[in-house]
Amino acid sequence: MELHASGPDGADHTVLLIPGGMCTAAFFDDLVKEPQLARASIRFVAATLPGFGKTQPLEEPTMERAVRFFSELASDIGCDAVVGHSVGANIALEMVATAKFSGPVALLEPSFSREDEYKELAMLDRIGRVPGLGRLVWVAAVKTIGRAMKGEFPPERHDHLAGEMNKSDPRFCRRMVRSYFESLDRHGSLVRRLCESGARALVVFCDRSEVGLKDEERRDLEVCPTVELIDVANSGHMVMMNQPGRTAEIILELVAGARTTG
Repeated sequence: MELHASGPDGADHTVLLIPGGMCTAAFFDDLVKEPQLARASIRFVAATLPGFGKTQPLEEPTMERAVRFFSELASDIGCDAVVGHSVGANIALEMVATAKFSGPVALLEPSFSREDEYKELAMLDRIGRVPGLGRLVWVAAVKTIGRAMKGEFPPERHDHLAGEMNKSDPRFCRRMVRSYFESLDRHGSLVRRLCESGARALVVFCDRSEVGLKDEERRDLEVCPTVELIDVANSGHMVMMNQPGRTAEIILELVAGARTTG
């Protein structure tokens, strides 16, 4: 297990940070150093999903197992709020939808349906299912994913973060992404699933991201009493890097309504 912990011992709140696909705990390192977070009484624990980065893959590469992994971790560390990014946001959504976590969540750039997700990722999943070819395509994808993210990372951090993604296990990524899309297809749209969970959720979308949100999904989120929809300007998909100050504000809003630990 790869964990990056920061913040004071005995903090009022503990927040679990879940990175996106092929990302690691290092993707939150700069965010937690934001002055307004560094001053707050919050302990942050960022965790890499085993199989991403250089970590040993889970034996069961499914969304269900990923949800159990992070739910168990949330319980172990006594966290009272969860922040997930991209696929990590979908994992956080499933944690509350399955009642494995009962606190508030911030969902940074989730996909509520297959149509919302990156078209390139959906295409990669389809090709990845072709016997023989699929394995080779995923090996190539993991090796080149860092270059595809150019412009999303701070220039001085690009090589390090791209290298983190390039270390991911292609077989695990292939099967995990397949399970992820199967989960999206099984539910059609996750908006009702989130609303019916009753969880307080801050749902964040960015104006320069390729992750979408259908008009009907936006309307349903806007009338859901436990959900706050937040649009962030001048940001691509990696909102915690493109707009760290605004992301920090969102986290502070999240924990303001969370129970106090201890």
